Parts: sequence; structure tokens; C-alpha cells
Amino acid sequence: MQLYNKLSANERAEIIESAGKDRLTLSFYQYAQIGNPNLFRDYLFLSWNPLDVLGRIYVANEGINAQLSVSAENFQHLKDHIDSIFFLKNVRLNIAVEQNNKSFLKLTIKVRDKIVADGLNDDSFDVTNKGKHVDAKEFNQLLEDPKTICVDIRNHYESEIGHFKGAITPDVDTFRDSLPIIENTIIQNKKNNNILMYCTGGIRCEKASAYFKHKGYKNVFQLEGGIIEYARQVNNTKIENKFRGKNFVFDERRGERISEEIISKCHQCGSLCDLHVNCVNPACHLLFIQCSECSEKHKNCCSKECQKITSLPLESQKKLRKGTHSSNKIFKKGRSEFLKFKK
Repeated sequence: MQLYNKLSANERAEIIESAGKDRLTLSFYQYAQIGNPNLFRDYLFLSWNPLDVLGRIYVANEGINAQLSVSAENFQHLKDHIDSIFFLKNVRLNIAVEQNNKSFLKLTIKVRDKIVADGLNDDSFDVTNKGKHVDAKEFNQLLEDPKTICVDIRNHYESEIGHFKGAITPDVDTFRDSLPIIENTIIQNKKNNNILMYCTGGIRCEKASAYFKHKGYKNVFQLEGGIIEYARQVNNTKIENKFRGKNFVFDERRGERISEEIISKCHQCGSLCDLHVNCVNPACHLLFIQCSECSEKHKNCCSKECQKITSLPLESQKKLRKGTHSSNKIFKKGRSEFLKFKK
């Protein structure tokens, strides 16, 4: 019985190419009480693997957070299965704005303590007492209200390439970091204001809005479906698009364009650019913004030090890495002394 991915990313990429079939990238989440997350995790893998579902899914006692891709021909089968799970019936599926057949190259389903690491003690407040969900039109109207404080609930590397006009974008590395900063510096003593929040797909705002309501903020609003759903509604209804730039996404695409405006700079030369890449040095793998000219000049590296390492024979590189902690430094997103133009 296969309960884990057995193919490498390269093997899966070759299969996708040879199949020649379009795939859909989508995401969803749901807070719910799951009594046995491990059992539910195995059930999902056994159900989704035959449907050629790929992606990154987190399951916890508090619910599920899923980002995945599926072949277009199997989409309805996947939706039918999701709807067959009582707490997921008719859950909103956020379809990606821009599609890429190789957005995910593995099916990874993990059991976690939480579906989003927030650092909160959920027993101390009612997580179901959430802020009011608003659609794109209502969100735009609230943005125009002088009593509104609009806060981006995402991290610095996400908001750097794209955010709403007038939004406050905390310079944080994680969602866990953002909540105390927002509470103590951005909305402190402003309990009569409208607190308007948004994130990629809505999941972080679910918890944040409940937390701030618990703290005494009454006028708390969140963008339903996040930036992904906002972009869909803007395209369908032709209302004004108040989002500037790209929406960062956590898959191989790295981002999807919501407006044509480029608001960020190459971290190495300062030219306008919003393309995220990973340093090709396996011991670094830093995520940063790099233009095509710098990519060629620095050989896809973030620094001269990494460039020197990647010029060595592979065996020499392995020896340098031996005995060191090989944590995935993608989580040090955009933080490096070598990136001159990182704001």
C-alpha cells in the first residue's frame, strides 16, 4: 500500500511533459475538528494519489490547508471526493490566476500541530468568532474609507512584489511574527477604526481576525478568498483593480500577475524586477529577486561566495556541506547581507 510519494521531482516533470495534459492549480482550507489527523492524512493520500493529485497539504486537529494541482480531466473527480467529506462539502476552491502544469511535482501530505504556524494559544479565545468576510467590491469600498486601516497579513517577501494600494505591509518573516507587531504598533488604541485584512487565500486572516476580535476590535473585516479570489472577481466583474504587482504563491510558479505594474527591484542591481528565484548553491538555496541580467552575471547565485562554491566540482561541494545542518534556507527569504537592493 503506497502512502508516500515515490518519484523524484525530475521524474514527475518528465511524466507531466509526456502526458501532454493540462493541469489546474488550486488551493483550499478549512478549520474543523479532526479527531485522528494521521488516519485522515493516509485516507487523503490513498484517495488522491490515483487521481494524479500533486501538492503540499497540511492536516492537523484544527483542520486542513491544501495547495495542489490536478489534471483538468480529473478535476471533477477530485471535487466530488472533497465534497464527500462532510466538513469539506462545498468548500471554496481557489483556482489559480495563472496556470502552470509543473506548479507542483510531488504529493506531500503532512500532519502538523497547526495548519498555519501562528504561535497562538487557541484555547484562550474563540477561533470561530471571525471577522466579517467581504468580497472584492466591498473590499474596495472599505479601502476608500478614511477610518480603515488595511493590513497585509503576509510576510515581507510576499508583499514586496505585490500589495493593495494604501495597505500597511509589516516587515516580518513569518505569520507568527506579524500578529504582535500589528497589535502593538499598527492598530494599537484604534478600536474604533475598520481593521481590514488580506492574505493570499484567506487562511491567515481567519485566525488573525478572530484573534483581534478577541482583543476588543469590533470592526474587523477580511478579504474572502484572499488575493486569489479578489483577482477572479475583478476579472469577472470589471471593477477597479486596487492590487499592485504580483501575488506571491508557494509553488514552483513563485507568483502570479494581478496587475502589470512592477513595484519591486532586483536585489542585486536595483532594476525593476519581481521574479523570485532560489540561489543554485544547494547549501544556500536563498529565495530572492533576481533579474535576467544578474542571473547571467552571477550564474544564478545570490553572492560571489555562492558563485565560488558552485564553480567547484560536485564532490568538493558535497565535502563542504558534510557535517553541516542542511536546513532548507528557503525560509531565510530575502534576508542576506549580500543583497544590496533588498529594501
